[in-house]
Amino acid sequence: MPVPMSSLVPVGLRRRAELIRQQRPTGLRTPPARLLWRELAVLFGARRTPALHHVAMRPGPVMLLPGFGAHPARMRPMAEALAQAGHRVFEWGLGFNLGPTPENFAFLLGRITRIAHEQGAPLTLVGWSLGGLFARELAKQRPDAVALVITLGTPFSGDRRANNAWRAYELVTGHPVDDPPVKGDFAAKPPVPTVALWSPRDGIIAPRSACGWPGERDVAVALRCSHLGFASAPEAIAMVLSVMDSIEPAPRRS
Repeated sequence: MPVPMSSLVPVGLRRRAELIRQQRPTGLRTPPARLLWRELAVLFGARRTPALHHVAMRPGPVMLLPGFGAHPARMRPMAEALAQAGHRVFEWGLGFNLGPTPENFAFLLGRITRIAHEQGAPLTLVGWSLGGLFARELAKQRPDAVALVITLGTPFSGDRRANNAWRAYELVTGHPVDDPPVKGDFAAKPPVPTVALWSPRDGIIAPRSACGWPGERDVAVALRCSHLGFASAPEAIAMVLSVMDSIEPAPRRS
């Protein structure tokens, strides 16, 4: 009896093939193609740490969480600027961000708890794109270890497919973008001050998804950078520094 060809294909590959054949729901507004192409200029452009000459009014520990498919090195300009301002900067410790799993989320819960204890102060979590979803969910699970959440072009609001990267996400992770293995109400605001930085020039994430609605975040601030520029653009780095000075962090819970 002949063996069906489908049975010779690994289950993971079959699942990914099924996912990428899905159609985007009708009625969703996504960033226009012209903005998506502009993102390539940022991806291949030189990255330099801007000379901001900023001194932190409230220096403290901060963790940077990279976007989907990105390595922490992509956020080095921001890390260096934060360190120059007097903050103690920590990487997330997982290398490339290839999507959420119960294991890497548990690792991060333990990591922020340990750092907050060692530093004697809760952390500010700065999450770029998917890294911002991690940051928001970590703050919900460990509000005692998190003082402030800043998201950079993070699609926490609305339909998860209102962006130009959901098929790539599903191809890499092997799960639907709206059904990740780490569950949560991603639009629900964490119980700590939460600031959403978004851009109308974002070529990957729909601005409304990254801006959110009142009640889903405390403050939303519009920038003029690209999506890939959030990690290195001078205006994005300057705004992160300004937010960390101006937003009163949540008091540490005993």
